[in-house]
Amino acid sequence: MTLSVDRLNALIKPMLPGLLGVEVVEATAERVVGRMRVRPDMCTAGGILHGGAYMTFADTLGALSTVINMAPEARTATIESKTNFIGGAAVNTTVTGTTRAFHKGKTTQVWQTEITGEDGKLLAVVSQTQMVFLPKAKE
Repeated sequence: MTLSVDRLNALIKPMLPGLLGVEVVEATAERVVGRMRVRPDMCTAGGILHGGAYMTFADTLGALSTVINMAPEARTATIESKTNFIGGAAVNTTVTGTTRAFHKGKTTQVWQTEITGEDGKLLAVVSQTQMVFLPKAKE
């Protein structure tokens, strides 16, 4: 399915990713890139981006990657996710997530998202599996 960056941003705007300020900046069948500004309300007490925000960011990019690669009438859901936290993103900086495919099957897709800071340093790596729910055939 071909979806523009504008259409993907419109899809996520009214949901949690929109509240967090996730913005898709590039989207192809092979890669999705997004950005997210680290606000104080998204941080731990130490002024560092909360782990749940990293995970939501990556989960969103992986889900959108799946949407781009599935039939228009199909649906998707995350069935597994693993995050390795490597560094911290400070408040008032912007993180970038780049999602690439490990596997793009008919019923499952596996994506890896690398999240980097403004200086290009790796902050987290998230691997996730998306289930693709195909519509039932009409009898």
